[in-house]
Amino acid sequence: MTPAALLAGVYGLASVICFFAYAIDKSAARKGRRRTPERTLLLIGLACGWPGGFLAQQWLRHKSSKPSFLIKFWLTAACNIALLAALLHSQSAGVGLGRFLVAPQG
Repeated sequence: MTPAALLAGVYGLASVICFFAYAIDKSAARKGRRRTPERTLLLIGLACGWPGGFLAQQWLRHKSSKPSFLIKFWLTAACNIALLAALLHSQSAGVGLGRFLVAPQG
């Protein structure tokens, strides 16, 4: 599996999970049941699921008109994109992900 395919798979899976988390929260809101904490939705988005969260906001009209949530949402999306860009830059510079996973010697 190529790194690009792996990355696409991670974002795809996380996005599906995030979309369903929004859908479950929307359903709970309509039925007056216990809600998913906003922090949970934001953390799933930060963990590569923000595209699914964005789609849920548009398609389900959930969390799409709450400015305080939207600011946090876009900040977590920007953090995710920045981390991805740093990772891709390090890969192109020949550093590789392995360097970040190995404890320094010496």
